[in-house]
Amino acid sequence: MNASVPPVPLPAPPVTREGLFSFLDALGIAHTTYDHAPVFTVAESDQIKAHMPGGHTKNLFLKDKKGNLILISAEHSTQIELKRLHERLGCGRLSFGSADRLEDVLGVTPGSVTAFALINDPQRKVRFILDAALMAHETVNFHPLKNDATTAISREGLLRFLAALGREPEIMDFTVPA
Repeated sequence: MNASVPPVPLPAPPVTREGLFSFLDALGIAHTTYDHAPVFTVAESDQIKAHMPGGHTKNLFLKDKKGNLILISAEHSTQIELKRLHERLGCGRLSFGSADRLEDVLGVTPGSVTAFALINDPQRKVRFILDAALMAHETVNFHPLKNDATTAISREGLLRFLAALGREPEIMDFTVPA
């Protein structure tokens, strides 16, 4: 864990948008939020992206045949070959996790999947993978636990947030063939 992260107590799950922002503030992580109509797909968010600089994300909540859970936060245009992804990750074949499991483990609903939802997984049941293309951006954008807003933070702020959760992200370059 990063020693520069101040010891900030984790809020009890399920964390609200306000709780997330309070946690970011306590960590000294600057954030800017743009409220908008709910969006459910990357395509629906195109107008939002035009007004917010930085890397915009698509987030995949997956499970393998053994029930292992994986969250991938990728740059919105990154191509992820789901049929062969299990080979790269060293796990069983993957499918999308159910809405019930998503809400139970990460405290969010479909369409609101976000790296910020890891705040609701203190037992670290979900393996987290970040796209190298997303991490090339100085600013990254995620839903703040609901899909009716987008929150921008710095790449370093994201890493500080993850460190405060006791998480070391796996950074994967999806442009490299499996």
